[in-house]
Amino acid sequence: MKKTFIIAEAGVNHNGSLDLARQLIDVAARARADAVKFQTFRAGEVISSKAPKAIYQRRTTGTEESQLEMVRKLELDENAHRSLIDHCRSRGIQFLSTPFDLKSVDLLAVTLDLPQLKLASGEITNGPLLLKAARTGKPIILSTGMSTLEEVETALGVLAFGYARDVEKPSLNAFASAYRSEEGRRALRKKVSLLHCTTEYPAPYDEVNLRAMETLRVTFGLPVGLSDHTTGIAVPIAAVALGAVIIEKHFTMDHDLPGPDHRASLEPDELDAMVAGIRQVEAALGSPQKMPAPAEMINRDIVRRSLVAACDIQKGDVFTEKTLAAKRPGTGISPLYYWQWIGRHAERDYREDEIIES
Repeated sequence: MKKTFIIAEAGVNHNGSLDLARQLIDVAARARADAVKFQTFRAGEVISSKAPKAIYQRRTTGTEESQLEMVRKLELDENAHRSLIDHCRSRGIQFLSTPFDLKSVDLLAVTLDLPQLKLASGEITNGPLLLKAARTGKPIILSTGMSTLEEVETALGVLAFGYARDVEKPSLNAFASAYRSEEGRRALRKKVSLLHCTTEYPAPYDEVNLRAMETLRVTFGLPVGLSDHTTGIAVPIAAVALGAVIIEKHFTMDHDLPGPDHRASLEPDELDAMVAGIRQVEAALGSPQKMPAPAEMINRDIVRRSLVAACDIQKGDVFTEKTLAAKRPGTGISPLYYWQWIGRHAERDYREDEIIES
């Protein structure tokens, strides 16, 4: 079974501090996550001065500053990215980041040459960003929070167009055509994974809808995982049991740090437990074959039963329901043959509880 790709989402929980960002990388590496992910953006190109904060952002950071002012303090420049990439390399963990604007796509995919891109749920209708990301040729992990199946299909059409068609003019019709084409479908199968997601912080358990992962998998024929915003670790572990191949989960050094995402994130010991739990579930999923496991074989003869004498039996006596019983251990004749032995004659003497011989 292929190992679940676990993304420890540092996001903006570094609060603009490189020292804190490096600590988050250390935590993710110690937890044995496969990648640690940040966010790459130029706030002024993503958020207008008129954009209000989300409700969860107002709960966690107040209302005195605008969303733009809050986010601008969380930007990481190119030098910061290079420093964090070097630190990831030293800790043996993959660096990932989510671009939120076109220049950030270039920074991550071209300048820094990251192996893949992760696109956020909020960008699923951002046609220019989707197209720019696909035209880098990089594999893409696409979150689908807040989306209908039709919106996911349209976004995949933009990606298919970007991967497969260089000269045609972009349009909704061209995207739909690219999605339906064999060339486009082949590119999607090779390059794109989808993440089911509920975009709320924290997400209510009764609105997670893990079964929608299977709907995405069947509808689009692509690898599917979960970007989880619930509290705790039960949901991502359950997602792996349901077939998720990627898990993304926010984490922080401390729930009580100032910032928009800390309270909906795991603390270090919880991240450790989540990764360990996922690996245990992967091992437990095993094979679809129903057959005795090696660990069971040492117990099989102990807990199964054999035909035994229910009382002392003399040679020549007829076996009856009163003289035959089924008892442990299972090293003799299976009780499935009980009825075939009723009416037969004993070929020797048996003491009570002695295993019947064929």
